[in-house]
Amino acid sequence: MKIIFYFLGLFLGVLSLVNAQEYRVYGTFKDQLGEPVPGVTVKVRNTSSGTTTDTEGAWELFLDNGNYELVFYYSAPKPLYRSITVNETTKVDVQLDEKDVLLDEVLVSAVRVDTESPVSYSDLSAEEFAPRNLGQDIPILMNYLPGVVTTSDAGAGVGYTGIRVRGSDATRVNVTINGIPYNDAESQGTFWVNLPDFASSVESLQLQRGVGTSTNGAGAFGASLNLLTDAVKEEAYAEVSATGGSFNTLSTNLRFGTGLMNDHVEISGRLSRIQSDGYIDRASSDLESYFLQGAYVDDNTLVKALLFGGQEVTYQAWYGIEDPDILENNRTFNIAGAIYNDQGEIVDFYDNEVDNYKQDHAQLHWSEQWSPNFSSNLALHYTYGRGFFEQYRQDDDFATYGFDPLQVNGETVNTTDLIRRRWLDNDFYGATYSFQYNKDRLRVILGGAWNKYEGDHFGEVIWAQFASQSQYKDRYYDDTSLKTDFNVYGKINYRFDNGFGVFGDLQYRTVNYQANGNETGLVDDTFNFFNPKVGLTYRLNEANQLYASFARANREPNRNDYESGNPKPERLNDFELGWRYRSDKFELNSNVYYMRYQDQLVLTGELNDVGAPLRRNVGDSYRLGLELDATVHFGDHWAMRPNLAISDNRNLDYFFERDGVLQDLGNTNIAYSPNLIAGNMLGWYPAKGLQVNFLSKYVSEQYLGNIDAESSKLDDYFINDLNLQYTLSSAGFFKEIVFSGLVNNIFDVEYISNGYFYTFDIDNPDGSVSTLSGTGYYPQAGINFLVGMNVRF
Repeated sequence: MKIIFYFLGLFLGVLSLVNAQEYRVYGTFKDQLGEPVPGVTVKVRNTSSGTTTDTEGAWELFLDNGNYELVFYYSAPKPLYRSITVNETTKVDVQLDEKDVLLDEVLVSAVRVDTESPVSYSDLSAEEFAPRNLGQDIPILMNYLPGVVTTSDAGAGVGYTGIRVRGSDATRVNVTINGIPYNDAESQGTFWVNLPDFASSVESLQLQRGVGTSTNGAGAFGASLNLLTDAVKEEAYAEVSATGGSFNTLSTNLRFGTGLMNDHVEISGRLSRIQSDGYIDRASSDLESYFLQGAYVDDNTLVKALLFGGQEVTYQAWYGIEDPDILENNRTFNIAGAIYNDQGEIVDFYDNEVDNYKQDHAQLHWSEQWSPNFSSNLALHYTYGRGFFEQYRQDDDFATYGFDPLQVNGETVNTTDLIRRRWLDNDFYGATYSFQYNKDRLRVILGGAWNKYEGDHFGEVIWAQFASQSQYKDRYYDDTSLKTDFNVYGKINYRFDNGFGVFGDLQYRTVNYQANGNETGLVDDTFNFFNPKVGLTYRLNEANQLYASFARANREPNRNDYESGNPKPERLNDFELGWRYRSDKFELNSNVYYMRYQDQLVLTGELNDVGAPLRRNVGDSYRLGLELDATVHFGDHWAMRPNLAISDNRNLDYFFERDGVLQDLGNTNIAYSPNLIAGNMLGWYPAKGLQVNFLSKYVSEQYLGNIDAESSKLDDYFINDLNLQYTLSSAGFFKEIVFSGLVNNIFDVEYISNGYFYTFDIDNPDGSVSTLSGTGYYPQAGINFLVGMNVRF
């Protein structure tokens, strides 16, 4: 029944009929040198109509009588707009000037790709995700992209959220903001909760699946995601937004921009506040963030200075639910903070079992257009993060905290109830650069980065029933870590007259990681990686393009990997083969991939004592898959965007010790890797300013461990959301008022998108060993809603 509903959603769009007279609207899109630009997206604002330019930069649409605004997206920080009146065949030619190109070159062109690159990717602009941008995290906004699975600890998309692409978790998705690494250098994770409402300051994002092209930071083993923040805007503006919804979710933000003052300087910013009780008990979030940008621009120079950051206080919800009876009868149960009596019964919960962390980012970008063919970009950055998570602990051993035993009423006391804080205080800083040369059909990029991370890990006991010799602010552990990361890369792309294009990308990266701690031991490892990438594209005609590529990636272990012993670095050979088709009414991207890993660090399904997933090397493994995503236009009022990802993900010759005996399990499924992921966005645009979107997502069953245990299997799920937006233009004193609504999980499905699995051995009285297991689950919310209003002055 689920699949029937899904395919009904896919094809409802064919019910729309368009009877009005249509006229041809066409033109070309060229760069500042007069060269045609292929792959430019041409959209008709507030409708579903759109197309892309061919190899000659040509495009065409068919529109009814009326007034329209064309929007040209060409990977620049801001699109180009052209207002037209259609009452006959209409030609609209666009040629960029140096200022248009300069803004594009500033931050992302060195790490982004376009249709002339042999890479599987998806672009998502602020205009596209704005109707759903109601306070949920960036991973949730990306949920309907191909091959993507998202989850939320609190169950409703606010607070701690996670993303997986092609079965790879967030530690293996390389994330950059304006070309600067965002992944935590030590854990390699991305914690969007530290930047709440950051989507409101994002102009566009690009998700490259697989290895992608060379970028800064750790290697991409599942995908790379780069975000471009707010573009310089010529006109002044101010916006106030407010959102409310289920689980007492409240979100407010204020955005402003001065526009270009004296044609050169702009200042813009944002302040945001989000509060939510969460679907899970006590999984509350209290989030604040800011974004401030100053820019100077002239014909050849762009300088941007950015300050942004946030503070989060979230009640811990990372333990999930292990008891099947509780899962069945009390899906919102949260064991975090539980206080027990002598009989082992829960009698209360500690009210401050929270994660409290603050992170501030500073970026300075300088881009120079030295000539029509040559440009450069230099960026400096600094990130300061600090915070703790607080826990109430019962009957903890004195030895854990270095306490000496006490004599109380003649008895020796060596355990105590206490409250502890485990701190992280870190600095991350460095520089990135790129040089670009474009002439005729040749494009060359040279770039790289140097980054350094300094981290302090320490613990404090802030209260104890029995504190022995402990003093206020004593640290019961005090660990340090240091990581330096240097890389340099060169990329070349050349298009021949016969339709062929060649792509080459070479990167050298060296990493040194030093750490000390009870979990890691003493670490001083240096890694040297060479990452080559080559590819071919072939444009058969204006509508069809083929590509093939090979890419190698190497990746160092993260901090948690050292807890499991002496981890090895990973290697990935990624083979991609694709076909792109473009026409006025239909677009199709298809891609076949084979990712062969050596010493892959796969998720074991287990968590450590702070809720972080654990991994271990598994020797050889692979991921083989097919990805399809399409855009189908039915007249001017309906659009459908289905996608499908089918994959086979295997550990080869996997060994596991069960009941004290080492067993060869053969080829097992890689944990957290569903074989089928399908999504769709069905859009209806019945009138100017009004859009209705019906969104569907199916994720097949998956294993939470690597031994194919039935108890580790997570059921499949199929969910649907309904999204509406109405824009009221020129509303008296206001320039624009936008009303938005989002109903998540409209069929109230009880589903679980994430979990964990662990095994442990017990000694039997007869001397034998038995291996037992446990499974935990993170239930997600049933039907819930968010409604919002944005007022623009």
